[in-house]
Amino acid sequence: MTADVPADPLTADVPPGSAAVPGARVGIDVGGTFTDFVLALPGDARGLLHHKEPSTPGDPARAVADGLAAVLDRAGLRSGDLASITHGTTIGLNAIIQRRGARIALVVTEGYRDILEIGRSRMPSSFDLHAAKEEPLVPRDRIVEIPARLGPDGRPVRTPDDRELARVAEELAATGAEAAAVLVLHGHTDPAFEARLTERLGALLPGLPLTSSAAIWPEVREFERALVACLNVYIQPLMRRYFDRLEALLDGLGVTAPVYIAASNGGSLSLRSAAERPIETVLSGPAAGVTAATRLGRAAGIHRIVTFDMGGTSSDIAVAVDGEPEFATHTTIGGLPLILPVVAVSAIGAGGGSVVRADEHGVLKVGPDSAGADPGPVAYGRGGTRPTVTDCYLHTGVIDPATFLGGRMDLDAPAAARALGRVADGLGFDSGDQAADGALRVATAGMAVELQKTLAGRGLDPAEFTLVPFGGAGPTHAAVLAEEVGIREIVVPPTAATFCALGAVGADLRRDFARSLRRDLDETSVAALRTILAGLESQARTWLSEQGPATGTAQLTLAVDMSYTGQAYELRVPLTSPLTPAGLTEAFHLEHERLYGFRDATAAIRIGTARLAISAAGPDLTPAALPDTANAAPPGPAGHRTVLLSGRRVTAEVHKRDALHAGHTLTGPAVVEQDDTTVLVPPGWSATVDPLGNLRLRYS
Repeated sequence: MTADVPADPLTADVPPGSAAVPGARVGIDVGGTFTDFVLALPGDARGLLHHKEPSTPGDPARAVADGLAAVLDRAGLRSGDLASITHGTTIGLNAIIQRRGARIALVVTEGYRDILEIGRSRMPSSFDLHAAKEEPLVPRDRIVEIPARLGPDGRPVRTPDDRELARVAEELAATGAEAAAVLVLHGHTDPAFEARLTERLGALLPGLPLTSSAAIWPEVREFERALVACLNVYIQPLMRRYFDRLEALLDGLGVTAPVYIAASNGGSLSLRSAAERPIETVLSGPAAGVTAATRLGRAAGIHRIVTFDMGGTSSDIAVAVDGEPEFATHTTIGGLPLILPVVAVSAIGAGGGSVVRADEHGVLKVGPDSAGADPGPVAYGRGGTRPTVTDCYLHTGVIDPATFLGGRMDLDAPAAARALGRVADGLGFDSGDQAADGALRVATAGMAVELQKTLAGRGLDPAEFTLVPFGGAGPTHAAVLAEEVGIREIVVPPTAATFCALGAVGADLRRDFARSLRRDLDETSVAALRTILAGLESQARTWLSEQGPATGTAQLTLAVDMSYTGQAYELRVPLTSPLTPAGLTEAFHLEHERLYGFRDATAAIRIGTARLAISAAGPDLTPAALPDTANAAPPGPAGHRTVLLSGRRVTAEVHKRDALHAGHTLTGPAVVEQDDTTVLVPPGWSATVDPLGNLRLRYS
């Protein structure tokens, strides 16, 4: 289904080289070490400009403002020339992981005060008898019971009167909470009931922000729905303060363009929507990178992709098949389950800023501690004393201290060598060379194990996939990791180090909607499903109309979770067939056969949760094909240097990426330098520039 959405008048083409480029768009990704920027210039011969700004953890918005001013200055643009800004952030995610959100409370149906402590009654580890339970997000003394309840059919079982509501408001105020969530048993069956109750409570507590769980995500399972609502209010005050600070700084720069926030589902939403529902942004940065990689795959004809995002703090992977990223509706954030749809991203190991050390037993360890942006790696010269993975690459010769960040940042190689020497002493090694080489091997082994587990769990063969690395350290580490796991092809995009920002600038407007039904499949339940989907469509179109200008028509994607009656887990079934009992039955059987190889035609089928996603396409950022220079002599290397690879020193050619053009090929050992990252081509690998400017590495 599609719906017409007014085209953005700011995307008209302008003559190449024009100083003011209508439709210029900026994508931003705030990381732990650097804040990345991509400026898209439609109709301009320069196409894309990218920039890295050191992050400012104490005031993240400051790095956003400083970097935006720098990239506009490079482009010769004024702040008023921008059509939009799309911003990915991990502020909410970090607040959840570090448990530094707001002081919150929970209002819950009588008898369910222990809902967060009981959870699913699962131990963190079945084999560890000393494992401690996760601390509940809301302590029991800030959970207030309310005499309100719906039945499984959505009919009110108990509705509080004014006196009871006043008592609840008094108890809630006494908790000293900054915000609170409201959860009514079976609230997903009638979200309006819970919304009215929240409104009545809010009238008694005008200074306290309240959120209805069913308004955030009306899906069955009270524990998970309670967590979604609690997490939303937990990070909401922090996120609103950040958004207010960001808006103030952008106003100071004279920016009038709408600001969008990248979402965990790979899309984006308006700043207002993000302030109301910040839980939808917690995985925005990694999701944006996966979105950019799938677009690259479609443009380059690559059908099976593993993305590898190696930043300053950690490394993440995701899988995309046939141009579509893999989505998950159940993931874990900071040890807590999250049931919102997100791009399925898995953390697999260390980042460029991960600390290298000898532990108390004399064993070489890499991470999980990170030097971050401040003080950063020892080589940054900002007071850091603990060596990192970046220091290792500098010491091995892969990174040139004089060309890091295009020469904008000098690295202190002797300081890195001294720090690695101290680690070597703690390990009983002869030199810092052994410590650096060993640390890179340890980091690679840990990543390889996690990557192989992730692919094996999905029944996927690494040899059938292409690795797409991004992040500042991804292209540097990609070939070593690929060789370890058996991936034989790598595609390094031209803007790999700022790839998540590229995904943000091209992100669609997108939001997911859901409503649980939980009925056996028959004529009555199918009629109810049609009614629910119509209601979700109405909500979705209203939401899209409030988001600001879009560049394409709206697209609706419908699905429903189904199972054989009695099964604990459900299958997501795309709704492409007619909404009839027979059509839904056959669609479910086909999906079950695809995954498990059989169908049970005699078993009853149950409808679970109806799902609808609405999206409006972002700007088309597919690069134009480069001129074919296959018959032209490739440029000679810019130089040579000695590089430590797998325990031995080899002489590697050094190439400048901007000197390589479509059709040019080089063989390893080689290092390809660009102003924001370094690509390592080890012995046994070759690299060719494809028509879109990607560097394709192949293992022979």
